[in-house]
Order: sequence, then structure tokens, then C-alpha cells
Amino acid sequence: MWKLKGPKPVKLIIGILAADHQCLHAAIEALIDKLGSADFVSDVWLFDKTDYYKDQTGPHILRQFVSIEKLIDPALLAKIKHKTNKLEQKLAARLALPLPRPVNLDPGIIELSKLVLATTKNYSHRIYIGKRMYAEVTLVFDKGHWRPLGHTYPDYRQKCYFDFFLKVRTRLLEQLKSKR
Repeated sequence: MWKLKGPKPVKLIIGILAADHQCLHAAIEALIDKLGSADFVSDVWLFDKTDYYKDQTGPHILRQFVSIEKLIDPALLAKIKHKTNKLEQKLAARLALPLPRPVNLDPGIIELSKLVLATTKNYSHRIYIGKRMYAEVTLVFDKGHWRPLGHTYPDYRQKCYFDFFLKVRTRLLEQLKSKR
């Protein structure tokens, strides 16, 4: 008989796309309030690899990532995606900008071997994770480096992202070692 093992805890990250710095700040405050304290917040970068969100979020979109301090069970990803979707709606109402989606929140998890993003959209490389949500492996960690896959979004192929995710992965490794 096979002995089943539960998954190791993972780091929760949230990718933020925002119309401006005020929206980024509001999003980070709301995320920390709902999900817990952050151990890392990335630099702010221009989101300029696609204009896909221009009509929803504006012409000069900013990108930032937040890593949540407390480790989570990876099975919570779908539930967290629902939370961040509701949070987006609340922020849109509170910020009252002439944009339908001034903040876009995309949760994901970092495991030692991969970065997985949650999404509401199905596609050939995505797997259903319950609660009407899907997930995709966006990056793999191989031989000491983050590596994109064929379907990896263009912005997730940038060195500045890899550097931030490596910092989060290193923290995950420290946290897992301290739990032994």
C-alpha cells in the first residue's frame, strides 16, 4: 500500500497591476489586512509587455509583487483567488477612478521547484483546482535559476521578476528548515 504525503507549505505571492502609485499603495494595504503581513514587497515596474489590460486599468500600468510572511497550504489557492477578486471590486469602488479595474490582483504560490499562478480562465496548459478556478505552472526552478515555459507571460520572463522570486524562494527554504 502506498503511503500518501501531504504537500509542503508554500509562499503566497500576489502580483498587482495598478493604474497608479495610489492604487498600488491601497492594494498592498488591503492585501496585508486580508492575508497577513508581508515579508517582501518588490520594486515597482512598468507593465509594458502587453496592452491587454489598458482598457480596464489605464494606459500606464504599474506592476508590483507582495510576498506574504506566513506559509500556506497550496490547496487554499482557489479560495484566495476568490478573495482577491472580491478585493479588486472593493478597491475599484473605493478608489472611484474612471476605470473599471484600477487594480488587478493575481495570487500565486512559490514552491521550491515552481511558481504557480491562479486564474479564472481555462486553457490547454491550465489545470482545474476547484471552486471554478484554474492554475498554471508559470516558472520552474531548475539548476539554481527560474526558467520560463512556452506559455509563460512575457513580463514573467524578466530578470527583475526572477530576482524577486528567488528572494521569496530563499525565504521559503529558510522557513521550511526552521519547521523541522
